Amino acid sequence: MLPAIASGDMTDDTLADLFSLRSELLAAGRSWADELGDVHASHRESARNLAHYLALRRHDLRRLQPELTRLGLSSLGRTEAHVFAGVDAATTAAARLAGIDPPTEPPAGPVPTFDTGPALLAERTAALLGPEPEGRTTRIMVTLPSEAATDPALVRRFVDEGMDCARINCAHDGPDAWRSMAANVRSAAADAGRPIAIMTDLAGPKIRTGGLRHEPGVVKVRPRRDPYGNVLEPARVELRTTATGTADVIGVPVELHDGAELAVGTRLRLRDARGSRRRLLVVSRTAHGWIAETRRTTYLVEGTELRAEDGLTAVVGGLPLRPVPPRLQIGDHLVLTDGAEPAAATGPDRISCTAPEIIDDLRAGQPVWFDDGKFGSVVERVDDREAHLRITRAPPGGAPLKPEKGINLPGTELHVEALSTRDRADLAVVAEFADCVALSFVQRPGDIDLLLEQLDRIDARHLGVVIKIESQVAFERLPELAMALMRHERVGVMIARGDLAVECGFERLAEVQEEIMWLCEAAHMPAVWATQVLETLAKTGRPSRAEITDAAMGDRAECVMLNKGPYVDEAIALLVDIFGRMQTHQSKKRALLRRLRSWS
Repeated sequence: MLPAIASGDMTDDTLADLFSLRSELLAAGRSWADELGDVHASHRESARNLAHYLALRRHDLRRLQPELTRLGLSSLGRTEAHVFAGVDAATTAAARLAGIDPPTEPPAGPVPTFDTGPALLAERTAALLGPEPEGRTTRIMVTLPSEAATDPALVRRFVDEGMDCARINCAHDGPDAWRSMAANVRSAAADAGRPIAIMTDLAGPKIRTGGLRHEPGVVKVRPRRDPYGNVLEPARVELRTTATGTADVIGVPVELHDGAELAVGTRLRLRDARGSRRRLLVVSRTAHGWIAETRRTTYLVEGTELRAEDGLTAVVGGLPLRPVPPRLQIGDHLVLTDGAEPAAATGPDRISCTAPEIIDDLRAGQPVWFDDGKFGSVVERVDDREAHLRITRAPPGGAPLKPEKGINLPGTELHVEALSTRDRADLAVVAEFADCVALSFVQRPGDIDLLLEQLDRIDARHLGVVIKIESQVAFERLPELAMALMRHERVGVMIARGDLAVECGFERLAEVQEEIMWLCEAAHMPAVWATQVLETLAKTGRPSRAEITDAAMGDRAECVMLNKGPYVDEAIALLVDIFGRMQTHQSKKRALLRRLRSWS
């Protein structure tokens, strides 16, 4: 029972809340003792702070916060890096104001202070991503394009503009190119006189759309016309009797009838794929067949008959099958299959998946998104290793769903290994030159354990580890994942905002990325803010207004990642300028209150 409150400025509830919070943090530190024993020795203090943070955030503090401010006490809204110290300071001050003795029971082990908490985060960031750049604290990571393997000057420009970390995406190029990129980064860093960290991003399992329904091939030949529709140049097609053909001429295979020969000047009549009457004029002989011309657009398919005046002369032979992406509208029925073979031409639209094992994890009622959220659907049933989906979102008027488009399954736990066979082979390569490695598609602590075991197996524990938070499942399990990650010494988290927007909902992305950064700060883990940062500028040379604001908010992360683009060096320079300005105003969530000169 609390002593009577001596001060009329404080309610019993305020003091009781603070005493209760402090007690809960102590209990949380004790209850996590077993988990803390598994983490790397250098992370014990951070792990205990994370336990305190999770206990704190189980409460709704919206009533307490303004009361603390009214009393002139420290807000609990900026305590991520030193949770117990923040709560203890507020409780002690409140108790003194009330004229009572503050609680004195210490935590179960060392905890970060107001000074050591931020210092721990700064040290971990430097260990993983390199030293703090001059004039700013946020590092700039740049995804290297393929050209970086063969153009040392390009990499040197990135370094000169302000690149602090280079990202090599192992989903593209190959080992030789990666080695060349790394060598160019090291050379440019030596010339600049500062270290540049290299992060290699393992490809991970790719859950994408695969094979499509195929239809008989069609060849369209079209004359060139002026803006008024007048023919400037007739369409040309090569009627081929060989497997190869003349370069730069559209070709179709033909089978001649009863040894027929085509003489120059022969006129061939036909009905094309639309049933339209057309004529072809044979104008020359080639080594592969004959060149014929037409002044009207013509569609040729297998079996099209070509007739001269004296009767049937030739038939168009087999054309390659063409994939037909399903054109989807709201309400359509789509079947997601686990096979790579072409889907049937009858019945509902069908498309296969590059990770067929996910079909077994789907259940009726679960959402499935395609192509970065362009198409939404819900599972109606799963049978015979096929998922029957109903389209719930599509562009107005419908649109085609093409191969190699991402599939997101929010809230669905997928039994797909984050570390693929290819990743294991790639890991052995990148261990030669990388500073850290990023693991894609993390869903459970066991995924991290697999990577750490593989690092032990290939004697590569020197590599730092970054886990990418890409799914709703990973976001919801982030505390568990963080604890598992702290078994390794040099670690960090990447916020994959593109996938998270689809998985958690675009309307939730802002709060989701904030919550991830808060938890990372509580664990003293550097956070990498990724996906579409200054993307319009990097691709077109001109930024949008919205992405400037987005980039400015990224300075609360320890690192911001830029993707590829022809103007990425301009994006680097702009980020350097933005971060230099913003970090004089704000550090994390804390306003620094620099003197404003705008209205002096």
